[in-house]
Amino acid sequence: MLKRRTVLQGIGATALAAPRIASAQGAKVLKVIPQADVTVLDPIWTTAYVTRNHGFMVFDNLFGLDAAFAPKPQMAEGMTVESDGKLVKIQLRDGLFFHDGSKVLARDAVASIKRWGARDSFGQTLLDVTDELSAPDDRTIQFRLKRPFALLPDALGKSGSNFCPIMPERLANTDPFKQITEMVGSGPFRFLANERVPGHLVAYEKFDKYSPTPVGKPEWTAGPKNVHFDRVEWHIIQDPGTAAAALQNGEIDWWENPTNDLLPVLRKAGIKVEVTDPTGLMACARLNHLQPPFNNPAIRRLLLRALSQEDFTIAVAGDDPALRHTPAGIFTPGTPMASDAGLEVFTSKRDYAALKKELAASGYNGEKCVVLAPTDFPILKALADVGADVMSKMGLNVDYQAMDWGSVIGRRAKKEPLDQGGWSVFHTFWAGADQLNPVGHTFLRGQGAEKGTMGWPTSPQLESLRQAWIDAPDLAAQKRLAVELQKQAMTDVPYAPLGQVLTATAYNKSLTGVLNGFITCWNVQRG
Repeated sequence: MLKRRTVLQGIGATALAAPRIASAQGAKVLKVIPQADVTVLDPIWTTAYVTRNHGFMVFDNLFGLDAAFAPKPQMAEGMTVESDGKLVKIQLRDGLFFHDGSKVLARDAVASIKRWGARDSFGQTLLDVTDELSAPDDRTIQFRLKRPFALLPDALGKSGSNFCPIMPERLANTDPFKQITEMVGSGPFRFLANERVPGHLVAYEKFDKYSPTPVGKPEWTAGPKNVHFDRVEWHIIQDPGTAAAALQNGEIDWWENPTNDLLPVLRKAGIKVEVTDPTGLMACARLNHLQPPFNNPAIRRLLLRALSQEDFTIAVAGDDPALRHTPAGIFTPGTPMASDAGLEVFTSKRDYAALKKELAASGYNGEKCVVLAPTDFPILKALADVGADVMSKMGLNVDYQAMDWGSVIGRRAKKEPLDQGGWSVFHTFWAGADQLNPVGHTFLRGQGAEKGTMGWPTSPQLESLRQAWIDAPDLAAQKRLAVELQKQAMTDVPYAPLGQVLTATAYNKSLTGVLNGFITCWNVQRG
């Protein structure tokens, strides 16, 4: 397969694996291959990054994050803090409009924050310390807090999943556990619902009433979002060879996540290849704590001893050590909260014969272990393939179920037993920016089945340590608590950390203005 791909250099892709949609004569069109199809449109209903990326096209947010992950006003004009930190007022910029032509009002933002805060880990924390969230006038968003919460703008400006999208009040009043399919935001692009072809095409057009912030410089999600293309098309091309040929032939401008084996081919063809996110991706195996076999904590801990982070990261990033880091814990390597506490479990020798004996002694009765494997998302399929092999070697009865990534997203929300469509484990990545600290770290929560997210671990100890970290008086105290959090995570195993990888993006050298961070289509232009 690898050899077949390499001969694609210089060979034209006669047709993209996507239908041709007629564009306006003379329109400036940016054509992108995203990481996967956008099967879920609602950016708070799923943590899938492709939905997050789609969400930032359509929706704007109150604050953006700069290259230092510091929040900067975006839709907000400014923020004031009064009453010893317990009264926070955010003023909206004037001249903000939704795609349906209605004016953005403070009550739209209030409803949006409440809907987002019901689902997101950081948002839940913010709402937990909020006594009252209101809109005293059309441009003022007001928080009355139980106690000061310095991370309030960080929460509202987070760039990971789930970010806080501002939408009209009528949409934001939708039950947060029901999906919104009507895409009306105030962001730089309008979603073209009538052109959506599942599995092939997602299209957007420039929103002519979009008002970029007049301050700051474009970095990550902060600063002015200036649009230089009339139209953006996301073409879903699952075969890496076809995608590479389309990029080389100029049929596609930008490929979000090229496979590592094709990077030398693309560079040789004159394609710009670079790592735009220095925090990389944190690989994870999320375990279902509600159903056998991983409702048994002893089995979860045995799984950690069976894993080789090296195997997982090589499967995704190849042999280049500059593109992977192991061992890695629950916080992004090289950042203040990272430590090596408890990571000896990943560096000790694996003895599968001994693990099989311990598995039998743990009470395992041969129950199926359903592994969800996305066939259309190469780097996630690579994780699933390695994970399924490891689980088989340690003696689990693996049921490998192949499906597209959209089906995985829908399936992983099911709490039912395996014979009713449930699951045991899925593999995914979190952006390193989402695992810098315990506040926004979704997989580190221990809230259980009622308030938690898919996997539904219950851990009062993790929750207590997380709150202590939030209340910590200084960085030294936060670092000590981060060590305790990692030790507790290695005991409770809400998920299995599988290492860090850095991924490259590839685009035509005629494009300029590509920002660091995840793929964004504002500020990009053709030189």
